[in-house]
Amino acid sequence: MKIHEYQGKALLAKYGVPVPYGKAVTSLAEAEAAIADVMKTTGGEVVVVKAQIHAGGRGKGGGVKVAKGAAAALDWAKKIYGMQLVTIQTGPEGKKVQRLLIEQGLDIARELYLGMTLDRATGRVTVMASTEGGMEIEEVAHKTPEKILKESIDPAVGFQPFQARRLAYALGLKGDEVKSCVKFLTTMARAYDELDCSLVEINPMVVLKSGQVLALDAKMNFDDSALFRHPELVELHDPTEEDPSELEAKKFDLSYIALDGNIGCMVNGAGLAMSTMDIIKNYGGQPANFLDVGGGATQAKVTAAFKIITADPQVKGIFVNIFGGIMKCDTIANGVVAAVKEVGLKVPLVVRLEGTNVKEGRAILAGSGLAVVSATDMADGAKKIVELAGGAK
Repeated sequence: MKIHEYQGKALLAKYGVPVPYGKAVTSLAEAEAAIADVMKTTGGEVVVVKAQIHAGGRGKGGGVKVAKGAAAALDWAKKIYGMQLVTIQTGPEGKKVQRLLIEQGLDIARELYLGMTLDRATGRVTVMASTEGGMEIEEVAHKTPEKILKESIDPAVGFQPFQARRLAYALGLKGDEVKSCVKFLTTMARAYDELDCSLVEINPMVVLKSGQVLALDAKMNFDDSALFRHPELVELHDPTEEDPSELEAKKFDLSYIALDGNIGCMVNGAGLAMSTMDIIKNYGGQPANFLDVGGGATQAKVTAAFKIITADPQVKGIFVNIFGGIMKCDTIANGVVAAVKEVGLKVPLVVRLEGTNVKEGRAILAGSGLAVVSATDMADGAKKIVELAGGAK
């Protein structure tokens, strides 16, 4: 689960991580009041207006602006609020800005990068830091990987102060800056652990001219499997930031991710789903989604999955690829028939069934009167659906 920057800062602040003073707003009237409050509370003239969407690269897309004075800040708020913000992470369609963060301007000496996530190569949570604050870390890793500093956390003892000092010195910090950074890093590591995060990214982490280290940005993601322990985090979820199809899939406990292609996929098992997307691309097609109906899917779940796929206007063909183990082929067939009868079938449908109750499943499809194209195996199915959906791109 993802949350907004202002929510992440509020959580980190509770743990003692220093953040700028700011207020989140959901209307221009609130923005005007927040600008006045920030200027009055901090005694400064400089205000930062920041779009709040679940995507990085907001500054490059025009979603973060520094203004001097209330009038200039309000002008930027009017321009940013409601805009369709396009960044490297949103895709060409962008995201509509429905929230703003009005924040104090700061006297910044340096911008650094800080992140925490699980390193699957080592099986440990890793703290990453870099002198290249404000840059996209993927670009830094590609061009200058030596500038990314790492400290792995031993789960038996946790993140240690000496590791924090080692990172602080490697970042070129001195004196009080080191003390401030060590406290920042250790408190952030505690927040990561106690909140069951999957990612914490502070980009940039800034050093003020006073020597204080502070989180100028905050990106926090959480492990969905641990949310039952954190009802207070679930309340921070913003459904307007998610794809409507993905929200609908969650209602039925379906694993669904929308993609940019034109071939809808319905598969059981994450590994088979990934293989199905790979083989579609191998024959020149582009998958429109990842969709795993799971091993114990019911007819209702299959019907719901089919409806989600057909609701995507990009889909020009559908490939159902099922290997029945726990999942039974007749259940899939009944679900597909029920869904097609309810919503109709306007695009080609290729079905490959193997495994438990495969004969029954094929018989159900054959006797349904639907225009279903059967496939003998994955390769045959991929070839057929790519051709029927318009050929290789």
